[in-house]
Amino acid sequence: MKATMSLRAAVGSLMVVGVESAELSAMEAAWLRVVRPTGIILFRRNICDAAQTRELLCAATALCADDAMRCVDLEGGTVDRLRDALAPMPAAQAVAQRKNAALAREHGTLVGRAVRAYGMNTTLAPVLDLQLPESREILGTRAAASDPKQVTAYARAFLKGLKSERVTGCGKHFPGLGGGTLDSHKQMPAIERSFEQMMREDMEPYRALGRLLPMAMVGHAAYPQTEGGATPASQSQFWMETVLRGRLRYRGLIFSDDMEMGGVLHARPIEEAAVTALAAGMDVIEVCHSAELILRGFEAILREAEQSQTFRGLVMRRARRVAAWRRKQFGGGVSAAPAAEEIAALREAILRFGARVSALESALESAQESA
Repeated sequence: MKATMSLRAAVGSLMVVGVESAELSAMEAAWLRVVRPTGIILFRRNICDAAQTRELLCAATALCADDAMRCVDLEGGTVDRLRDALAPMPAAQAVAQRKNAALAREHGTLVGRAVRAYGMNTTLAPVLDLQLPESREILGTRAAASDPKQVTAYARAFLKGLKSERVTGCGKHFPGLGGGTLDSHKQMPAIERSFEQMMREDMEPYRALGRLLPMAMVGHAAYPQTEGGATPASQSQFWMETVLRGRLRYRGLIFSDDMEMGGVLHARPIEEAAVTALAAGMDVIEVCHSAELILRGFEAILREAEQSQTFRGLVMRRARRVAAWRRKQFGGGVSAAPAAEEIAALREAILRFGARVSALESALESAQESA
C-alpha cells in the first residue's frame, strides 16, 4: 500500500462484500467505486457457469483494491456454492472419518481446482468446529469430527491440497461453534464451555495448524463461562487479541463471519458492529448481501476514523497489513480460464471422488454394524 493512500481507500480495504446476482448492475458498480473493498464473495445466486462467473468477478474486482480476494464458501456437503454449476463435493465429515491424509488432501485439491477454475482464489474452508452433540442439528456434516486431533489432521491435509492449487483457505469459526445449540445465522449462541476446555479441545486445531492456516474466521457466538462473557467473539478483544493473537500466537488474517447474521445484528446495528469488530482486532469484515448495510458499515468506519485519531491510526495500520497479505497471497494474478474439456474432466473427477467417499462411508457403516 502506498503511504499516500486515502482514508476512504483504507476503510474499504478492510471489507469483503457480496453482490446481488449473476451480473454486476450499474448501481453495484457505482457503490463499488465508492467502497473499493478488499474483495468479493460469491454465492449460488451469483454462479451459473465458469465463463459467467469469471466475467462477473473481473467486472467487480476491477473496482476493488489491488490483488483482490475472490471468495466462495466451498466446504463440500451442505455448503457448496458450486454444487449446481459443477458437481456436488463430498462433505468434510464423510472424508475425515476415514482418517486418511491422502484422501483429505485429495479433497482439498479438488476443492482448490474447482475454486480456481471458476476464477476465485479463496474458499472459506475448512470448518474447524468440533462435531459435538449440542450442535449436531445445526452443523451437521460440516464438522469433521469430535476429536480435535482428527479435525486437525483432516484440516492439515485439506489445506495442503488447497495450497497445491494456489487457493487460500480459512479455518472457521473461532473459537468454536461445536458447543452451540443455536444457529448464529439467526441468533447468537451462548456456548457454556469453560476456557480451559475450549483451549484444550475447540481451539486446539488453531494452535496446531499455526502458519499453515492463512485465515481464521471469527464467529458470532458468546462464551459466558469465559472472560469473553456475553460479548460475541466477533466483537471481542479478549477472543481476537488476548487469545487468538496472544495465547495462540496466530499471525494470519482475522476475518469475520457475515456481519449481516442475526448472531451479531440482533445485539447491535451494523454501524456499531463494524466499528467494534475492527477496534477489537478484526482485520477484515464481511458483509455478504445488502448494499445498504455495506454502505452503512463503510460510512460508520470512515466517520469513526475521521473523529478518532486512535481509530484512524488503527485503520491505516490494518489496511497496510491487509494489503501486504493480499500481495503475498494473490500477487501472481488470476489463473487462465480453463477450456470446456478441462471443466468436464474436473466434474468427472469430483463425481468419481464422491463415489469413492460414499463407498468408503458405506463400508465403514457396515463394519460398525458388524462389530
